[in-house]
Amino acid sequence: MAKQAMGTISMNQYERMDGLIYTLIYPQKPMVKSRTLDVVNFDKIPGGQNACMAVMSYSGYDIEDAIILNKAAIDRGFGRCMVLRKHQTSVKRYANGTMDRTCGPPDSSVFTDGDQDKRFQRYQAIDKDGICRIGEPMENGYIMVNKESPTDTTSNIAGVDFGFNAGMGDVQYKSSGMSYRGSAPSYVDKVLITSNENEQFLIKVMLRQVRRPEIGDKFASRHGQKGVCGLIVGEEDLPFNEAGHVPDLIMNPHGFPSRMTVGKLLELLVGKSGLYEGRQGYSSAFGEEHGSADTAMAASESLIRNGLNYTGKDILYSGTNGKPLDAYIFSGPVFYQKLKHMVLDKYHARARGPRAVLTRQPTEGRSRDGGLRLGEMERDCLIAYGASNLIMERLMHSSDAFSASVCLSCGLLQYQNWCQYCRSGEKVADIRIPYACKLLFQELQSMNVLPRLRLKDNS
Repeated sequence: MAKQAMGTISMNQYERMDGLIYTLIYPQKPMVKSRTLDVVNFDKIPGGQNACMAVMSYSGYDIEDAIILNKAAIDRGFGRCMVLRKHQTSVKRYANGTMDRTCGPPDSSVFTDGDQDKRFQRYQAIDKDGICRIGEPMENGYIMVNKESPTDTTSNIAGVDFGFNAGMGDVQYKSSGMSYRGSAPSYVDKVLITSNENEQFLIKVMLRQVRRPEIGDKFASRHGQKGVCGLIVGEEDLPFNEAGHVPDLIMNPHGFPSRMTVGKLLELLVGKSGLYEGRQGYSSAFGEEHGSADTAMAASESLIRNGLNYTGKDILYSGTNGKPLDAYIFSGPVFYQKLKHMVLDKYHARARGPRAVLTRQPTEGRSRDGGLRLGEMERDCLIAYGASNLIMERLMHSSDAFSASVCLSCGLLQYQNWCQYCRSGEKVADIRIPYACKLLFQELQSMNVLPRLRLKDNS
């Protein structure tokens, strides 16, 4: 497919690219709606799916609002979503007439292993114009736009053409391409070449990912009862009813008493009766004396007419031993939404990595490959356990350990075997302290506060 090229930005829907789009692949209309939904027509743009839910405890992985998902339901498309993310870079023109340029992939012969070299494979998604092709898979580190920028953008360079082909003279270039960073592969969905109000060329690339639910992904019903997936279980191991139906989702019953979400109980009951009557139900936690709202009493009568228990409970059989469970299980359809909080966007770990220049401590945040913070409360727990070596390792050795020299006479830090305060280089002891501690001492000294170190010999 050809790349879409436009001279200026317009508000045509095809040319606009949102920064981040989360969209469900198989959305459904909710089985139960309210009068408000009729007014705002929100069920015409559904954002979830009707899950057959059983209210029971299963294993220990559904504690504290966590839910259990049926692997077969996921295979059939439950909770599957598409994530579209925009990446963009600009091709700038500089004051001295030079300009960024895009280049095709380098010749494979310059690499040691030729076509099989990992450094060359980073360029396999881009075209001869240096921009990635639509439909190409993107792995971590792959180049999306192979851009080069001039090293000198200030001084006038002789022989530079000030036209569209600026930078064809004696100009040195450095690589400034846009590469893909991501833990999972993506596909190029759309490429747009346009410009902004400053007459800079913009290259926008939309990447697409299709994700299926995994452990740690967040779900919620329409009553604010959110929870992460604690376990994905095969259909053969889950409980089943007399008809052989297996629930798509298992929710722990402890989520009801403290939250008092009566509407969810009613949604399940009304939705179950609506299934057997082939219609959408109207549900309200308070019911209505007139109109077509379904009360709990009406839903119960409907269930009895269809040969079901009037409370919405069923006999379920264990998926592991085939015996009936000891209790009746409240089960039926509930409209569940998949939220944007997914493990793939959040998980983070590091061994060693970048450090801040000022404090020499690990940087902060997942995007900057930062460290995992051990805060004051975690430190208190380690002190309570008596794990002093672990505190030393986390807060100094793995963070910002620093070798310092201390003058034993005055207790101040000295440098290159010379104490500025005592005007002497004798009586020196070497210690290991966090660099942030040494920095604090220096900042205190700059405010005329003089901290002194009193050392004691361990031997």
